[in-house]
Formats: sequence, structure tokens, C-alpha cells
Amino acid sequence: MNWEPVIGIEVHVELMTESKMFCGCAVEFGAEPNTNICPTCLGLPGALPVPNRKAIESIMAIGLALNCEVMPRSVFHRKNYFYADLPKNYQISQFDVPVCVNGYLDIEVDGDTRRVSLERAHMEEDTGKSTHIGEGGRIHSATSTLLDFNRSGVPLVEIVSRPDIYSAAEARAYASGLRAVVAELGVSDARLEEGSIRFDANISIRPRGDETLGTKVEIKNMNSFRSLERAVDYEIQRQIEVVESGGEVVMETRHWDEESGVTRSMRTKEGSSDYRYFMDPDLAPMAMSPQWIDEVRATLPELPGDRLQRYIEGGLEPALAGVLSGSNKEMRDLHDSAVAEGADTREAANWVTGEVTSWARRHGSEDSEIPLTGADLAGLLRLIGEGTVSSSAAKEVLDGVLGGEGSPAEVARSRDLIQITDTSVLESAVDDVLAHNPKAVADYSSGEHKIVGFLVGQVMAATQGKADPRAVNELIRSRLDGS
Repeated sequence: MNWEPVIGIEVHVELMTESKMFCGCAVEFGAEPNTNICPTCLGLPGALPVPNRKAIESIMAIGLALNCEVMPRSVFHRKNYFYADLPKNYQISQFDVPVCVNGYLDIEVDGDTRRVSLERAHMEEDTGKSTHIGEGGRIHSATSTLLDFNRSGVPLVEIVSRPDIYSAAEARAYASGLRAVVAELGVSDARLEEGSIRFDANISIRPRGDETLGTKVEIKNMNSFRSLERAVDYEIQRQIEVVESGGEVVMETRHWDEESGVTRSMRTKEGSSDYRYFMDPDLAPMAMSPQWIDEVRATLPELPGDRLQRYIEGGLEPALAGVLSGSNKEMRDLHDSAVAEGADTREAANWVTGEVTSWARRHGSEDSEIPLTGADLAGLLRLIGEGTVSSSAAKEVLDGVLGGEGSPAEVARSRDLIQITDTSVLESAVDDVLAHNPKAVADYSSGEHKIVGFLVGQVMAATQGKADPRAVNELIRSRLDGS
């Protein structure tokens, strides 16, 4: 049978606030265990939570960036369950009145654009962190468990898609696109390796063409695009094998084992009734006024999808526009500034994504300030266009500018990289090379016109790379053709 997978993804985003969601404890990754804690985030009797306004504005920004409706009224609930790293035995979360509803994110897979609709984005607090001591680091084989409550109470946004994803590749594209939006907003450091963004996937299969959803299985806590794609792909195949062998898929929660490349059963999947949601009596409902929403909307930066479209409409082919759009902000600003200074957008994009990015990687400056202005880059491209320096020499000029030696024109002069454009000098160099390469001249006469490249190289070597290769090419052909 031809099976169709149906996938929904829940994305958990840790917000980059100075303090936790409901108390004043610092949010600090890598701090000594159990140093950023207080009676509120430990759930001690008598401690009262107070919502973090910055966190609420952050989830509003996420919702607006994902084309959601920000609700005028939102309510916190208690989600009741027991884990050792949940000190209150409940999590402050949201149930039926979240902050944001009904959004979407457009993704591109294999050259096609698809729209993934979003059900909601709601606000909650993170749990503590458990470290299982023993072989494999999993609870079932642990001899003991260490608990660190520094993360308990950190603001957490959960973004829930509808089951609009139909392959592992689409799942990866969605997760990647969502992370790009969150990172652009600056509301989270969006570091997958630190768990700032984590993915849960709900996966089911059904006969292709059938509209009825199959039994879903949830895969928990994947924190890389590779893990998400591999886990979804494995789980799809696992469910197909179960059904085709006469079994039934069980609704459960499973864990992705990265080392072995399989999912393993953790527990029977809970429903909302298992969590016994009720409104948190310590927290009043929140009111998001139209004025407040507009204030947050006004802070939104240019988002990745809009930026990509701007670059394409500005004249970049989609592939180059995608690379530039995915670069860090400093590189994009450098390109935009150079274009504003008169540079051709395609030439500027090629240099920014090529030579400038390469220099930044070599010098460990990818995420820090690059000592190059848009005016400098535009000036360098003008030197190339005017024939003042060759394309190869321009790379050396760029290195000098980035090294603090001055403007492109100053570096070209100080390093003696200005091209020879004097016709009489070029003619003399060409005639000398032709005189010393009679075989190449004879080969050209026999129809091997590719030999011109060799002769141009000889002239460039003789002039220490200072000759204008286009002018040299024309002179050689003129001489060889007898014109």
C-alpha cells in the first residue's frame, strides 16, 4: 500500500530574558548547578509568581512574525504531572486561551514553496534539568540522577503546528525556517546545541488519499535538524512496518536514540485530561490591548522570507539570494550598504558571500565586526569595473583593506597592484610573448584557439599580473588574426 505520513511539530523556544518567567532569578546558561534559584521557581509554599512582561512581549513578537492573531485576553493554567525536575508537580502553562493562534510559515522544499499552518503559540515555564548517572545517560539504566533547577522557570514558548507536514525533509525545512525567524527577532539565542530550541514531532501514517488521521506517536526532545529529520524518517518507516506486518500503532511517547538511530518507547501518550488543567489561581488573566500589540509590531525587524523576496526582486537569482539572506546580519548590512553606495547587487553579493565570508572564517570574525564598510566594498568593485585592478589582484586589495592598510585605492597603490592599461606597454609585452612562443602561434593558426588562454597567462606572468587580461586577450587575438 502507498502510505502517506502526516506530521505535526511542537517547537519549544527558550527566551533570552534577563530573569525567569515568574521570578527574578537570572537566566544564565552554564551557571553552577542550583545557583539561580529561589522559593518561587522551586515551588515552595507561600511563594507567588509574577509574569515577566518582556517574555510576554517576546511571544507576541513571535506570533506576529508567524502571521498569528494575538489574543486580546490570555490565561495561565496549571498543567499537573510528576517528574523529579518539576518541583511544583505542575507546570505553569496555557490550555484553551493561549497568547497567539492561527498563524502560518511558508517553507521551501525541493524548489517548491509550501505553507505550514500553526495552531497556536503559548507561554509556559521550563522544567529543571536531570542528569542521569550510568551507562548511556538514560533513566532506565541510571544508578542515580542529579537535578539542576537553574532552568526551572525559564520562559518557554511552545509553537504548535497543525498536521501540515508530509515528509522528513519538510519537517527539517519547517524547523530550520522557524529557527531563522526566532533568531532574527532576537528573542532567543536559538542555539540548538544548548537546548534553546527543542523539537517534538507527532507522526502518523495513513493510506495515501485517505483524509482520516492515523494513530499518532510523539517523538520527544530533539535538538538538531539532523536528529529531527532522521527521527521522523525512522518513525515513518517503523509505523509502516508495524501496520504491514498486521500490527497496530500504539499512541505513545518515544525517545530518539541518536547513537543507534532508532526511536524507543518511553510511556503511553497522555491526553489533555491526564494533565487536569485548571486556571492558575495565583495569576490573573492577561490583557493584550491593540495599542500594546501595535507597539510590539513596530519593533519587528525584516523577516527572513521578506528579505529573501527583496533580494530576488532586486535582481539576485534565488540561490544567491538564499545564501545572502541566510548570512549573518553584518554581512547582509555590508551588502545593502555597498549597493546603496552604487555597487551592483550581484557583484556585491558574490563578494560578501565569497571572499569576505571566507576572510571572516579564517580570522574567526564571523559573528563579530568585520573591518569593511559598504563604501569600501563599492570602491573595490569600482576599481575592478574600471580596469584599475584585476579580479585576482582585487582579492589582495581586499585583504589589505581588511588588514587596516587603508581604502581600496590606497591599498592598490601601496601594494603596486594597479593594472597596466598603457597600450604601448601592453603591445610590447604581447609581441615579446608571441616571439618567444612560435609553437603556440602555429597551433592557433591550425585552429586551436584555446591556446590564447595560455598566451594571456604568459603575458600576465611577464607583467607580474598587472596587465588588464581583457585588453591582453584582445591584443593577442588581433595580432594572431593579422588585423
